[in-house]
Amino acid sequence: MAQFIKAARRGDIPEGSGKIIEAGGRTLALFHSNGQFYAIDNACMHRGGPLGEGEVYGTRVVCPWHGWEYDFSTGCNVDDPSMKLACFAIKVEGEDILVEI
Repeated sequence: MAQFIKAARRGDIPEGSGKIIEAGGRTLALFHSNGQFYAIDNACMHRGGPLGEGEVYGTRVVCPWHGWEYDFSTGCNVDDPSMKLACFAIKVEGEDILVEI
């Protein structure tokens, strides 16, 4: 059964950035864009690059290894939407960011 797990604090992820986190035994990329937080699987589908270290543009992240681009609000690859990473629900309670695992 899914549950919300504390993953980070609001101040850990500045607006327009991402971060790699561990939550519930999974490695996720957590992003802060336009006042919202988003979580997807951290590994790029191409070669497993760390998406949490990629450049953020709006709700998109570019993999730092080979430039694959994903919309982290949907998990979809920008060039091929059939390639989709898992997305995780986010809840913010005070300063805590919780991820549903």
